[in-house]
Amino acid sequence: MNTPADLPSGLDGGSVIDARSPVPKYYQLREILLDLIERELTVDAPVPSERELAARYGLSRMTARQAIEHLVSEGKLYRVQGRGTFVARPKIDMPLQLTSFSEDMKARGMIPGGRDLGRRSIDAPAAVARELGVEAGAPLYVVERLRTADGVPMALERSHLPARLVPGLLDQSLADRSLYQLLAQEYGLVLDRGDQVIEAGIADRGDADLLALAPGSAVLRLQRRSWAGAVPVEYVVSTYRADRYQLRASLDIAPPGGTP
Repeated sequence: MNTPADLPSGLDGGSVIDARSPVPKYYQLREILLDLIERELTVDAPVPSERELAARYGLSRMTARQAIEHLVSEGKLYRVQGRGTFVARPKIDMPLQLTSFSEDMKARGMIPGGRDLGRRSIDAPAAVARELGVEAGAPLYVVERLRTADGVPMALERSHLPARLVPGLLDQSLADRSLYQLLAQEYGLVLDRGDQVIEAGIADRGDADLLALAPGSAVLRLQRRSWAGAVPVEYVVSTYRADRYQLRASLDIAPPGGTP
């Protein structure tokens, strides 16, 4: 553990807490720690303890704890009971485009993986039938998989597909290829557009165990429909770890009077 004499160099520079600032002291310390994380510390590196931070900046331990707790809740730091607090891996930007998990991870230089959790045939519930443009009760195939990146659990995917479009799908291997790749190669279904809803959620015990999270942890829930041309092919409900993903989007200012 770091001692006050060997704190990271970023804490020995000119950063100070301004007691006269309207910005709360804990938030000022949070900004100092964020700068330290980005400039100096590596993933899994320890950060100074509450006691060390309080002594360095003339704060109460409660104020130092508040700053650290904020960074833990934001996924910038993580705690290990009895060992301390450490730098977390940077979050991955969630792609706001139609792409497979495998393609996305490969583009980031990570090794995608997957584990089959179950495949089955069901009669389409009314809500799912509406999403896929089929009659309620029509046969659907459901493929459930745990997706990993560099061996780390990242997401759960539960895909629903009209059985008439993908005969024999339940017997197809998904080893070393994405579902989208399989659909294109085996069925000639190239997904070219989709729509997606993203909501905040809480992991139940089953999903939390699969994702290596504590029950009740924050997750991102995605509902996506994908088409091949004019044909609805897939309705997928996915659960992503909120501690590993963040949303990023480019925003443009709308012209006066709305879209021309």
